[in-house]
Amino acid sequence: MKVKFSILFVIVIALIALFLLYDAGGHWDYVLPRRGKKILAMVLTGSAIAFSTVVFQTITNNRILTPSILGLDSLYMLFQTFIIYAFGSTNLTSSDRNINFLISVALMVGFSGVFYKILFRKEGQSNIYFLLLIGMILGTFFGSVSSFMEVLIDPNEFLMLQDKMFASFNNVNTDLLMISIIGIIGVTLYFMKFIKYLDVISLGRDQAVNLGVNYDYVVKRLLVVVAILMSIATALVGPITFLGLLVANVAHQFLKTYQHKYLILGSILISIIALIGGQFIVEKVFTFSTTLSVIINFIGGAYFIYLLLKENKS
Repeated sequence: MKVKFSILFVIVIALIALFLLYDAGGHWDYVLPRRGKKILAMVLTGSAIAFSTVVFQTITNNRILTPSILGLDSLYMLFQTFIIYAFGSTNLTSSDRNINFLISVALMVGFSGVFYKILFRKEGQSNIYFLLLIGMILGTFFGSVSSFMEVLIDPNEFLMLQDKMFASFNNVNTDLLMISIIGIIGVTLYFMKFIKYLDVISLGRDQAVNLGVNYDYVVKRLLVVVAILMSIATALVGPITFLGLLVANVAHQFLKTYQHKYLILGSILISIIALIGGQFIVEKVFTFSTTLSVIINFIGGAYFIYLLLKENKS
């Protein structure tokens, strides 16, 4: 295990050094702060998405599902579309990134809180599956409403909205990074008292209950952790649908362990490698002719189909 983590750490450090120093041309005072801010944004986003996906897959006992199925990505796009549709791109909520970020996170976390409160009124095994079903339905509904408003938006306004449809690390506000760091650290500290239950919960609900875990209580808290992490990551850079699916499954395949303290850390490192390596390719190979989320979603979508075919055969 130490060898595998050493490999991942070396790759992460090498990619960070390559991203910072490649083609800098000696303009260190200009290049390093800008690239450093991008790297910090990628580390925060990758960590939040990987962290939340591993926890979510353990709760659902399914390695094909991701937190995106809860509809948070679609809710984020619905909010961004509605603001521009109703008030225009010059509105303070749309143009001020700090306000937009805080409102987006608050809206998604509030939605998740109400969502879980309604669904978990009654204790029962079917709640988690009902949660996924309702999440898929609401995600589709939010996406349909967003598409309807996008058709009616002025083409010039739509260009502003289009930037929010794909994850972007090029113009991340430093203030947002500080808020995100505080949020992720706070959620992580809260999560630490529940990490000891994850290995048992991965055995299934019945086994976890038999082994003394207060299953419904723990799952509710873990779902709140997942919602906050996904909200921060989405509001910070935009939606990246398949990243969590990709890195969580690669971590399982690479580490071959059931212990979540290793799986979470491994998936975070793999996620950082994917984002920094992908962004480097976007900037230096494709010269910004495409976006990082398009590449990740293409690879992740292909991997998703592979997983479905593999599960079908087994």
